[in-house]
This record gives sequence, C-alpha cells and structure tokens, in this order.
Amino acid sequence: MNIHEYQAKQLLKGYGVDVLDGGVVYSEVDAFTVAERLGGPIWVVKSQIHAGGRGKGHFKEDAAGPGGGVRLARSARDVEKYASQILGNTLVTHQTGPEGRRVKRVYIEQGCDIRRELYVSILVDRGASRVALMASTEGGMDIEEVAAKTPEKIITLDIDPVEGLQPYHARRIAYALQLEGKQVKAAEKLIAGLYQAFVDLDASLVEINPLVVTGDDRVIALDAKMGFDDNALYRHQSVENLRDEDEEDPAELEAVRHSLNYVKLDGNIGCMVNGAGLAMATMDIIKLYGGEPANFLDVGGGATKERVTLAFKLILADPNVEGILVNIFGGIMRCDVIAEGVIAAAREVSLNVPLVVRLEGTNVDLGKKILSESGLPIIAADNLADAAEKVVKAVKEAK
Repeated sequence: MNIHEYQAKQLLKGYGVDVLDGGVVYSEVDAFTVAERLGGPIWVVKSQIHAGGRGKGHFKEDAAGPGGGVRLARSARDVEKYASQILGNTLVTHQTGPEGRRVKRVYIEQGCDIRRELYVSILVDRGASRVALMASTEGGMDIEEVAAKTPEKIITLDIDPVEGLQPYHARRIAYALQLEGKQVKAAEKLIAGLYQAFVDLDASLVEINPLVVTGDDRVIALDAKMGFDDNALYRHQSVENLRDEDEEDPAELEAVRHSLNYVKLDGNIGCMVNGAGLAMATMDIIKLYGGEPANFLDVGGGATKERVTLAFKLILADPNVEGILVNIFGGIMRCDVIAEGVIAAAREVSLNVPLVVRLEGTNVDLGKKILSESGLPIIAADNLADAAEKVVKAVKEAK
C-alpha cells in the first residue's frame, strides 16, 4: 500500500525526520488560508498523486495552465491560483502512463534555501535478506537513470537485522554524501528516524528524493515516498486509515475485499490460476508462445464457487482481455468447484472471448465432465503448454 507525500511526511516527522511545514487542501479557498498561515515569501504547490515525476509531468486539461504538477508561488494569491488550476485536472507523468491521474488534493509547503539535492532510501533487499540503505549525491533525478548512467554514484549498505542501524552506518552515508560539520549530525538523526519508521511501520520502501541541504545547514526531507507491506497492515490500523482508494485500481480493490490476489497488466490474455508460483509460470509460458498476460490472478488454495465467479468477472471487466486461460492444479482446491465457478460466471457475463481451461488434480474428471456438459464453447487443454498454445492461437484467430 502506498500513501501520499504529505502523509509520509506526517509519519516521518513523528520519528524526528526534519520536514518543512505545510498543509493539505482540497479547494483553492483553503489553499489561500494555508498559504497565509505558513507565511512567505515563497510557497510550493504540490499535486498529491501516487506517482513520481510530478514536477516534470503535464496536465491533459488546458485549465491547468502552463507548468507541471509542482509549482513555485511568490504570493498567497498565486498559491490560490495554482491550486485552482491543478485541482480536478489530470496529471500525466512517466509513472502514471498516458491516462494520468486526477488530482484531488494539493499540498502547500514552505519554500526553503536549497543548496544541494541528495537522495536516500531504505528498502528490502530480497537478495541479501536484509534492509538496504541507499544514498546518492544525485538527488532530484530518477534513481533508475542514475543507476543506468552513473552506478558508481549510488552507495548501498545492507543492515544486519539483529544489529540494526548503528551510528557508524549513518555517518558512513553522511560522509559519502559529502556532508560536513553540522550537516553530518543532522543527517545521522534523519537517517536514524527513517530506519526506525521503516522497521516500526513494516514499510517496504521509504524514499527521500530530494533530500536537501539548506543554507543554514539543515538536512530536510523535501519529498517523501512510503510503501507498506499489505500483509502487515492489520498491525497498523493508523497506517491503513491513510489509504486513498481513489489512487488504486478499482478491480484490485475489489479483489482485496474478496481475498483474491489480482494485479492488472498490459496484455490481452486473462489468467485465473490457483497459487502464486503457478500463476507466474502461467504468465511466462503465455509469453513463450507469443501472447501477453492481462493480469496476475491467484484465487488461492481454498476458493469457493462464489470467489471463482468473482475472479472471472474481474478478468472480463478489463476491456483489453481478448481471451482467458484458466489453469488449475487441484490440491486443496477441487477442480469441480473451479468448473462450476467458471460456468456460472461465463453464463452471467455472456462470455464472448475464447476460453481455454486446463484442470489437473482433485476431482479432475468430474471438473472436466461439468465443463464438457455445460454447452459453453470451452476449449479443453491437456497440459500447461497445450493450454498456452491454444489460447494464444484462439486469440489470434478471433481478431
């Protein structure tokens, strides 16, 4: 789960991370009020969406005026004007895709005297099975671009989970960032706060880009991005309350409500599988045979007929889907339950795309019998390779 910049800053401030004062608003009138409260002479008006590259983005609507999703204002009236232009309009960045995201809130923040822009983040290093602390002197840029062009400018430290973050870790990062004097102590405090927040809140990512050094030697989180482990949210109700469902895919939200693991992708072949590993293998073999998966969908090991029906509806709700592959290995999950769910859903939504089904495992013969007697144009497959080949061929022939 991701949260907005202003929410991340509120959380991090509680851990001693230095942030600028600001306020979130939903209307231009409130923007003027917040600007007056903050005082000037400079303010920054920031679009709040779950995507990076806001400053370099552009709006679809002419009403948004010139400029990206982050704008510098030199009067409270300018703050009000920019908020009015931005709110309700669609911001397109390199992370949103061409469809963009509609801006429903903006964050008004104090300006500051920026001398240097740096980068620091904490994330899970799955290869090392540790928390990784990353930093770079190239703040304000996409870290992927830095990694591709100047990887030597990225410093990475893996933190032993037993030892935890130690003062020497933070100092090493501070010196690598070429900080000096009071800046080093300020950076040590900030990094310690980031790490503690990461651990305490079961975060999957804390990213500060840019981390800025000001003229009076403050080290400030000028931007903040946080992501959290969905499986640990039950331990952090206050974090879960920060969820903005407007920023999430409606189909994925519906899947979560019914304990389905669904992620929308860019392809045209819908997949329904039981088991995450089998789902990954299914997507891989679809690509091997020249197709593109439209989703990752794991119905789990103990899905009911109703959950299978809902899963089928989620797949068909995607207008890009031109064919469906159901791949079930029945262990706990019974093949006859899958068959009944598929048939119920296909009849309810008036199936009009090719459907290939591969069943194996518990009650497989009964499942196949139910499908064959359904009267629906279902294509049976003997194995996974056969299923992938058939669904890719059927989609191509249907065009």
